Amino acid sequence: MKITDHLECNAVSGDVQLKPHSAPIRSKLSSAICREARLSRDPRFDGKFFVGVLTTGIYCRNVCPAVAPKEENVRYFESQVKAAQAGLRPCLRCRPDSAPGSNPWKGTGTTLDRALGLIDAGLLCGEQALTVDELADKLGISSRYLNKLFSEGFGTSPKQYALYRQLLFAKQLLHQTQLPITQVALAAGFNSIRRFNEAFQQRLQLTPTQLRKASLKKVSKMNDIEITTEKDSLSATEPSHGLTLYQYYRPPLDWSAQLAFYRLRAVAGMEWFTPLGKLNGGAGLASDAAQHITCEGEATSLEYGRCIAIDKMRAVVQITHEPSLHRFKLIVMLTADSPLEGLQKLIVEVRRILDLDADMQLIEQNLQALTQLNLVPFSGLRIPGAGSLFEAVCRAILGQQVTVVQATKLLNQLVEAYGERFELNGREYRLFPTPEAIRGASLSELKMPGARKLALNALAAFICDNANASVDDWLSVKGIGPWTIAYAKLRGLGDPNIFLHSDLIVKKRLLAHYLGHYGKDRLNALGEDVLKTVDYPQLCQQLGRDIAPWGSYLTFQLWHQV
Repeated sequence: MKITDHLECNAVSGDVQLKPHSAPIRSKLSSAICREARLSRDPRFDGKFFVGVLTTGIYCRNVCPAVAPKEENVRYFESQVKAAQAGLRPCLRCRPDSAPGSNPWKGTGTTLDRALGLIDAGLLCGEQALTVDELADKLGISSRYLNKLFSEGFGTSPKQYALYRQLLFAKQLLHQTQLPITQVALAAGFNSIRRFNEAFQQRLQLTPTQLRKASLKKVSKMNDIEITTEKDSLSATEPSHGLTLYQYYRPPLDWSAQLAFYRLRAVAGMEWFTPLGKLNGGAGLASDAAQHITCEGEATSLEYGRCIAIDKMRAVVQITHEPSLHRFKLIVMLTADSPLEGLQKLIVEVRRILDLDADMQLIEQNLQALTQLNLVPFSGLRIPGAGSLFEAVCRAILGQQVTVVQATKLLNQLVEAYGERFELNGREYRLFPTPEAIRGASLSELKMPGARKLALNALAAFICDNANASVDDWLSVKGIGPWTIAYAKLRGLGDPNIFLHSDLIVKKRLLAHYLGHYGKDRLNALGEDVLKTVDYPQLCQQLGRDIAPWGSYLTFQLWHQV
């Protein structure tokens, strides 16, 4: 059996249970595939399952560099929470808290998937935490049904799942940063240091202080490559209030293509690109940000930086790709008045922007199965997210019926006129305008049809006046159509199943592949006459069913074709 054939394997039988409520892995990974991925330390499976070692009482990532235990001494779990429910603690060497996110419901649009997203964003922790009943109301279900979903999926309650997620984030901060333990507790959403210490020791079987001391004494290694420990995570060139965090992903990842996408659409002062190793990014370096990347070497040697605002937090994030370790190094700098409670939500947003939790192996297998398109997928092509949902919908409105270059020019004018400015380390940065700033704006700086300006004003007002409205509710605003909503979901929410078949470029390239015409001249010549030979709506309906729930990746594959 080949490891790449894992999608066709049966579920793990798992005949031994460590506790009455623990359950073996229920994903499509068989025990044989898990064993092979564990022994080969295949990074494509990092975070898809976790290895419980019964003889040591710990659980690990499949890429753990420790000597592989005997198969009879291990059990496989589909989540860290299930491993913890079985009485195991996370390994201090491979740090399961750093594994890419993964769950068997990802991309299916289920209620549980939505609940996990809200919990991971911190809605059940901190001073403004929702109750389980309030979370259930937000999801449109009863709290009893919500508890049932988590009991069946993880063997625990939503509250306990949220608590374990908090602890794992705190563990990551203790390993990778020099934040004082009290600030780590605050950043992880705990209102009491006493409660933090108790929960940490009870669930992770180690006190925060012991973990911090262990991090200072050791330099961990992953695949014989040194991983920076908390002691040296802040180099002399970093600002004293900067945080360095490492975010892992499962390969493949085409960072060159992702950078090119960002750079062509970049906003001066809000996004910038700097040579590797030069941490002096800022507004002054973004003036040429919209230029094309013409050389792959140039693209891969650049760091990407951008400003992000979440509630009261103002952050500057410098992003460096470390391909040999399958991770990104994030240097996060916060303004002095930014509350640390928003840090976990910020990291979740950065992971969404970079699409780090995508299972590209699975997605590309689904793309290759679309035999009617004769499509050879570009490997590692992910969804390059926008900084926020509102930013994404504004990009969609400004991009209607104009070129990318023209849309980016309008976007720069919008941010220049209405975006908030702030200073950090002697540099000025810009944030994307808020709905409050746009609802009454004249938008006279933008050279575009008045109807489109009114649509921006009206949508911003609707968002301000209807805080709990869904994205689909935006369709009630005049000038906001299905394509705009779909684009907003695609880049603002990271929705994996947005097949933008109504997009003009997608339509042309889809028809070119379907009809077997690959020449560029023929591609440009395709027009309305082609539609007479193909039932395009029926074709798209069938493709949408075949590719679900990964329609967004088909959209980007077609945009990327030439």
